[in-house]
Amino acid sequence: MAGLYIHIPFCRKACHYCDFHFSTTLQFVDRLIRSIGREMEIQCDYMGSDTLSSIYFGGGTPSLLREEQIAVLLEKAFHLFEVEEKAEITLEANPDDLSRNYLDGLKRCGINRLSIGIQSFHEPHLRTLNRIHSAAEAINAFMTAHNAGFTNITLDLIYGIPAENHDIWHRDLDRLFQMRPAHFSAYCLTIEPRTVLGNWTRHHKFHPADDEFAARQYEILMERSEQEGYEAYEISNFALEKQYSRHNSAYWLHEPYLGLGPGAHSFRHNTRQSNISNNYNYMKSIEAGIVPYTSEALDRRDLANEYLMTSLRTARGCDLRRLKERYGYHPPGKRIERGIQEGHLLLESGILRLSRRGRLLADSVTADLFWV
Repeated sequence: MAGLYIHIPFCRKACHYCDFHFSTTLQFVDRLIRSIGREMEIQCDYMGSDTLSSIYFGGGTPSLLREEQIAVLLEKAFHLFEVEEKAEITLEANPDDLSRNYLDGLKRCGINRLSIGIQSFHEPHLRTLNRIHSAAEAINAFMTAHNAGFTNITLDLIYGIPAENHDIWHRDLDRLFQMRPAHFSAYCLTIEPRTVLGNWTRHHKFHPADDEFAARQYEILMERSEQEGYEAYEISNFALEKQYSRHNSAYWLHEPYLGLGPGAHSFRHNTRQSNISNNYNYMKSIEAGIVPYTSEALDRRDLANEYLMTSLRTARGCDLRRLKERYGYHPPGKRIERGIQEGHLLLESGILRLSRRGRLLADSVTADLFWV
């Protein structure tokens, strides 16, 4: 279940919460697409004989690309790699980019899944986050995509945005469940130091919600998504009728993936590599025939802890037998028992899972099980 990730590091406007690698200078888009295509050629042996089950255009804002730019990259991927016949091919998009003509073009290219960044349906929250679209545009984008024949659509929301109470969050969920996407993701607002919100927080111009407020919003999310028939198959991801994200599931299951573009990461066997997060230096290096990445070798302890961290985030849970056989580690029984007694862990037939209460404390509960 190998995946290919293509990072498109361009945005029309910087969101106040985002610390991903991107640029709002769009003059080098064509040149960078050529560089990504060249990197694909250089890196094509990275996946060995693995077949790609997913291709994911992330960013940044991949929906800034023209149809022909996407088509060039996909044609090259299908030429260089073995790709499953019904591979999941996802494009992240901003609502304001999704006209009917553009959506028809995406279908012609082979895109069969959309990830639409909505974040909120509350206009003041959208302004706080510095989103480029309105709530009405978000709703219209979803409906237009659905009418264009896209049935596999995921929407992104953000919770934990400061407010007097939880009414706005309830209304956001009301609207989401009325739209009834096949899949949605909900992430807690995190204040990263090198963002506008981070700067505002340091200067007391923005006051983040406290942990209790954010935790209650996650509880509301869990309660309401269950009532609406959505499975919380991962801490932040919810699906109807097992319409899971194939690409992200590969990450959580420790499957190999190749990342292309500046700032992209790759993983295979016991190595991880990351490309330089600088558009100009990335392009110059690729044009000279060199992929500008750093790599690290992961020992069994690193791999065991990563598998613990990612698998426990999922409803599938951590297979303790696999953990032992593949990485040579089994968490001490006393630590597991303590987690069970505290109501944070569940253990059944050798599968360790987080309880609903444990999901609120996932990082600390998981860290207590690490191989140290």
